Amino acid sequence: MTANPEILSTPSSQAARTTQSQALFARAQAVTPGGVNSPVRAFRSVGGTPRFIARANGAILTDADGNDYIDHIGSWGPMILGHNLPAVREAVIEALAGGTSFGAPGEREVLLGEAVTRITGVDRVRFVNSGTEATMSALRLARGFTGRKYILKFRGNYHGHADGLLVEAGSGLMTDAVADGGQLNRQGLGQAAPSSAGVPEEYAALTLVSEYNDPAALDALMTARGHEIAAVIFEPVVGNAGVLIPNPEFLDALHRVQAAGVLLIADEVMTGFRLSLRGATGLLGLRPDLTCWGKIIGGGLPVGAYGGRAEVMNFVSPQGPVYQAGTLSGNPLAMAAGLAMLGALEADPGVYERLNTYTAQLAEGLKAGASAAGVPISVNQIGSMLTAFHSSAPHGSIRTYTDAARSDTAAFAGWFQGMLARGIYWAPSQFESIFVSAAHTDAHLNATLEAAAQAYAALTVRGEQ
Repeated sequence: MTANPEILSTPSSQAARTTQSQALFARAQAVTPGGVNSPVRAFRSVGGTPRFIARANGAILTDADGNDYIDHIGSWGPMILGHNLPAVREAVIEALAGGTSFGAPGEREVLLGEAVTRITGVDRVRFVNSGTEATMSALRLARGFTGRKYILKFRGNYHGHADGLLVEAGSGLMTDAVADGGQLNRQGLGQAAPSSAGVPEEYAALTLVSEYNDPAALDALMTARGHEIAAVIFEPVVGNAGVLIPNPEFLDALHRVQAAGVLLIADEVMTGFRLSLRGATGLLGLRPDLTCWGKIIGGGLPVGAYGGRAEVMNFVSPQGPVYQAGTLSGNPLAMAAGLAMLGALEADPGVYERLNTYTAQLAEGLKAGASAAGVPISVNQIGSMLTAFHSSAPHGSIRTYTDAARSDTAAFAGWFQGMLARGIYWAPSQFESIFVSAAHTDAHLNATLEAAAQAYAALTVRGEQ
């Protein structure tokens, strides 16, 4: 995060070549639903052709047509030190020489388990292959440990695509609702409605819903039904309805659920090791019973994990009665990458302060650029996570799913296309966080803010026509 005189060659207009991306997208649509393997990548809510990425290095993505982009997604969070980090790449190459998968224990699983428990303070950890597997497994464990069947989640929090969690979920589901011209679900608190076809209402009925950042609503649900609830699962800092930052009263209410014998499950798939070495829970002083991780814990390779107190984790098979398994769990390549990533983060204790400073400068620059163009935005930023909502709400005042859902998604789509045309790869959804990495330089910051100001100005001009 230092000044860098070198800056990439980025597309300067919509005339940038996209022929290879267009051809690949057409081919992909013939063999893959929607042409993508994860929905938000399809650009449905922002229009245009998704860029097919050929390679990534540092803070730069290069697409199949050779166009370079300053990346503010970072593979949705894990690339906190930049793409293709040499330490991670070399660790994976070394592990690869010994084989890609064993289906049996290996030393790297032990080493990474020791690192995670030491850094985060959990007693036990179990590795899986994705954030979805981590949250799904943690909920099964909570039900097995408590003997209760209901789960409580918060509107706009996304915890993966397991059936019981696709209820009032944020992120891509909010994006798809807008793209389809539909209305976002506004069921009353405590009532659960599936956010996806294929999820039986009977299954969704086992998931109760409350409003994030509404301590009174959470207290009321706990008073009425706390004795039936196995766990409350939540994003400590929401990244899947745009960035939503918890207020102190809500954090206090979260801790009160434990008094009713309810387990508190922190979903740190986005925030773990990103907002601090101990994640958002460490930053905010939270004390969950179980924590779920993904992304950074594997250095960008497919991985996830869940962990917590020994008395709870000891219920997991083969030690306990709650079954969970996976042939690729503890994969040697993912373990090697995770060890390298966590080692690099521990070796640089100042990285989080630098990331926060850089992202705060980005936030202030976006505010200034939008204000100069007369475009209303509301920026939420914490650490290296940021969302610029196209909303007239004051900065920092968007605290709930309902607040976020009022954003002007059409304005965002126009601004997104303006950024993309100027070589800036932003999250293709209003309801996502962007992520800054330690590989971003002052030159990248200046280029991003210049592009943003131009895109805001162009948005104003289009609005006047």
